[in-house]
Amino acid sequence: MSYLEKLNSIIGDLIAPQAAQNDQQAKFPRESIKALGEAGILGLMSTKELGGLGLGLSEASEVIEKLATSCPSTAMILTMHYSATAVIEKFGTESVRKEIAQGRHLTTLAWSEAGSRSHFWAPTGTATKDKTGNTISITSQKTMVTSAFEADSYVWTSKPVAVAGASSMWLVEKTNPAVTPKVQTDKKFDGLGLRANASAPMECINMKVSEAAMLGADGAAFDTMIGVVLPIFCTLSAASSIGIMEASLNATIKHVTEAKYEHLGQSLAELPTIRAYLAKAQTKKDMIKTLRKDTTEALQSGRADAMLRVMEVKAAAAEAALETTDICMRVAAGASYRKDLGIERFFRDARASHIMAPTSDVLFDFIGKAICGMPVFG
Repeated sequence: MSYLEKLNSIIGDLIAPQAAQNDQQAKFPRESIKALGEAGILGLMSTKELGGLGLGLSEASEVIEKLATSCPSTAMILTMHYSATAVIEKFGTESVRKEIAQGRHLTTLAWSEAGSRSHFWAPTGTATKDKTGNTISITSQKTMVTSAFEADSYVWTSKPVAVAGASSMWLVEKTNPAVTPKVQTDKKFDGLGLRANASAPMECINMKVSEAAMLGADGAAFDTMIGVVLPIFCTLSAASSIGIMEASLNATIKHVTEAKYEHLGQSLAELPTIRAYLAKAQTKKDMIKTLRKDTTEALQSGRADAMLRVMEVKAAAAEAALETTDICMRVAAGASYRKDLGIERFFRDARASHIMAPTSDVLFDFIGKAICGMPVFG
């Protein structure tokens, strides 16, 4: 059985049936993550030599899109996992890479901080070398971490230890006693959307890690963030938005084709205004899907406009998901508020991407700078 066949089976048997309940209860989908690990999906982008599937961004995008049509929270958990995996594959130890490749280790990013907000590349948390020798003390506050206290490790950022530069990165194990919640541990994430992804603030005060925990060179994390992680994160975020649009549209189309005006003997879909709204939403979704495909092709071929596409695809997909799910809520009208249709859940989940760093507004500024020949991060 191929990994896609396994994925479809897990979605049908486990993820889709539990998605609404997990959303309602803000319950992390631990069973689903375990099943995805056993099926090789967690190790999709890990090297074959260590037991992974050795696949790329195009295949990962398909996985995320499929997951998002049922449970966008699970799609975001894997988006963060794949993004962090890319860093660990490049700089991590063989033992951790092997655990990820064989589906026994979930990782995530811990980047955004209150002091720099959506400017994730400029952490304000500090890292200092202890006088004793090879131990580093890290103090920082992360505003929101996907899979907080559920992941096995965190790709954590701080200011550099001893050199000039914007940031350094560290592999922080879940078991590190200095990693603590900024909110009470008995309070689950109670956000508007993506309620099952265990997103929460995290902090550490004088957290001890070894020098060997550093991922890459001191002060050199910016290049990894932009060159390695950003293309993966933006493309997969777009894939998640596409899946949300797909699911919302399918649920809305099902409703309007089945619901009747009994006194007229017509379905809602027979109204031209209904069809026009759905046509606009479908067109938006297909446009973004085409842009997402072009983005992966640009990255794979090393095209000159690849980074421009990376910035465009997340912003465009996030905005299109807002518009498309809004259309679906309008078309299904009062019925869209019912939990059983799922439309309102996808409407809520679609709100997350445009405010997730880099936000749509930040990306539009980056794109504007790029096309005007200005330094993007200047």
